[in-house]
Formats: sequence, structure tokens, C-alpha cells
Amino acid sequence: MGGGEATMNGVAAPPIWFRLPPGFHDIGPRDRAALDDVAHALGSPAAARDIAHLMEMMGVLHAHGVVHTAIGLHPDDLTGVATSLFSLTIRQAEHDNPRVSVSQTALAIARSALWTSSTRRMIELPSSLPCFLVAGFISSAETADHMFQARIATTDSQGHYVIILDLTSAATQYADDYTSILEAVSHTVSFSDPDPEPSPPGATRPSRILEVLL
Repeated sequence: MGGGEATMNGVAAPPIWFRLPPGFHDIGPRDRAALDDVAHALGSPAAARDIAHLMEMMGVLHAHGVVHTAIGLHPDDLTGVATSLFSLTIRQAEHDNPRVSVSQTALAIARSALWTSSTRRMIELPSSLPCFLVAGFISSAETADHMFQARIATTDSQGHYVIILDLTSAATQYADDYTSILEAVSHTVSFSDPDPEPSPPGATRPSRILEVLL
């Protein structure tokens, strides 16, 4: 279970909790050396390349309101390991009506020129908070990289902030599975600690990418 107190540009952000499936590990810019060691131990040049690219991306995330990042490492028959980057962003709402704020954010995401193809739909959360998903493939004119990305926009329980969940990976063959993972994570978002007791040692385990286990 991830979450807790966070800061956003020096200002306290709302407490938020969420659950990532097995295979995801919280990371920060200082964890580059440890992740390089993991890629080396796996013997996967593709993993080393993806990790290097993801860590470069992390250098600019904090300036955009990102308060939490995690890397996904899952066994893959073709490359040895499939890597992905999860991030959670909190932004001040720009409208008094949270449904309008979330809708405007989702529309801005969907209109990005980076998409080469995408799907867009609403997600019904147990909390009934507004929630929208945009998922598909992105590419940049500056590079030849073709990546998968899923983005979910929702709000906090008071409607003061817009919360964006992102999952990005070069393992485009797992697009549907990554979309399911991020949607499942959105269903675990909470604004009060759902599990105040610490998890017992050894509670986490590695998993394959096809396991959406929350």
C-alpha cells in the first residue's frame, strides 16, 4: 500500500493511499544505481536501456506535481523483463465543481499531440468520484520511441485537487494488461489510511505482468 502525506511544490498535498500490484517498487532519482544493479543481475540489455530512459524522465517529474513514482519489473519471455513507470500527480483544481475539473484535465490529456492512437472512457469508482481513462500509444517527433501510456484523472474527496495516475512502458505488447492494472489501482485510491497496521515482513512477491493482483 503506497501513500500518506506528500508535498506539492512545497505545499502539503492531501493524504492519499493506493495499492500497486506485485512487481512494482517505489523509486526516486537516488535509486538509479540500485536499479542498474537489478538490470545487470537480470542480464537484460533491454531492461538496462528502459531503466536508463525511465530514470531520465524522472528528472523532470517533480516540477510537474508528481508526488510518487514506482517502477514495474515483470518477467517477460521475449526480453527477460518488462519495465514500466507508475507516477501519481496532484494538481490544484481550477474549478469549484470537481467533475468539471476532472473532465477538463481528461480532455487536455486526450488532446495531446503525442498520441498516435488512444481510447477514452469513464471509470465508475466505488466512491462515485468522477474518473476518466485515456490509454493508447504515444510517440515523440524528437525520437523514434513508440511507447504505451495509460492515464487516469480523478479528484480527492473534497474536490480541491485533481489526481492523475500514469503508467508508461515500452513493452507495448502488454497494453491491455497495463490498462487493466492502472484501472485496478484507481479502485484502491483512498483518502484515509485503509490499512494502519504495518504489513508483515515478506508480504510482497514478484509477479508476471499478466497478474493484476491487488
